Amino acid sequence: MKIIKGKSFTAERAWGALDIANMNGITTRLHWTNQPYKWHVNDGEEVFVVLDGVVNMLYREAGEEKSVLLNVGDIFYASVGTEHVAHPQGEARVLVVETQGSV
Repeated sequence: MKIIKGKSFTAERAWGALDIANMNGITTRLHWTNQPYKWHVNDGEEVFVVLDGVVNMLYREAGEEKSVLLNVGDIFYASVGTEHVAHPQGEARVLVVETQGSV
């Protein structure tokens, strides 16, 4: 059993993570960041949940760049092949569920 106080989690670098669980190759990780990630496509599906802060999620759909502003409690689901990049607006903490070793 674990109890994690997400709002108090910080990391030494942007996108630093706390590994919470690995369930048959699907990882759940808590990330802290204050910097954008990079454009990427995951090896599988990804669930991205904003726990603290605000994140502008940019993604490409049918070759067109789009964006959505994610607030606390909002969830972004990236299906296989979804190119995307997260841009936090200040500090943010996000919960990411994805295949182990994914980008």
